[in-house]
Amino acid sequence: MRKWMPATLPGLIAGLWGNQAGAAGLDVKFEIPRLNVAEYHRPYVAVWLERPDQSVATNLAVWYQQSDGAEGKGTKWLAELRQWWRKSGRESQLPIDGVSGATKPAGEHALSFTEGKAPLAKLPAGDYRLVVEAAREVGGRELLRVPFTWPPKSAQTLKAEGKEELGAISLQLKP
Repeated sequence: MRKWMPATLPGLIAGLWGNQAGAAGLDVKFEIPRLNVAEYHRPYVAVWLERPDQSVATNLAVWYQQSDGAEGKGTKWLAELRQWWRKSGRESQLPIDGVSGATKPAGEHALSFTEGKAPLAKLPAGDYRLVVEAAREVGGRELLRVPFTWPPKSAQTLKAEGKEELGAISLQLKP
């Protein structure tokens, strides 16, 4: 019987970390613009990946009002994220573990995902679109799409620009 040597632990850790270093990545940055309006409410936001047929491949983020005193009242307005709601939201068990979060203030926000880890764990190679949708009470609704191929063969930065409820969107792909 071999005795386990503590000296092998650094090699084991390096091997595990080394596998993650080679994994493809997807980073999303988007802006929620500051609007000069009389009654401002933070927008509900959904971020997901869709296939060429516009079906949902995976949800990345869903931000909505989660604590308003009344049970389930915040989820009532998720249907205002019309595209997301029709394609995924109405069938989802809320909150979605690792995806749901509270609404965010105006400013730039970043999301980062790694191949092999949820929600990209089972994403097959192919063509996709990053979709970001925002809707605001007493406000508007906006949806932007950024097409890309997964996994990326080279580092890429793809961009889109919103007009009202969303500002600049940047999708950075890492091979």
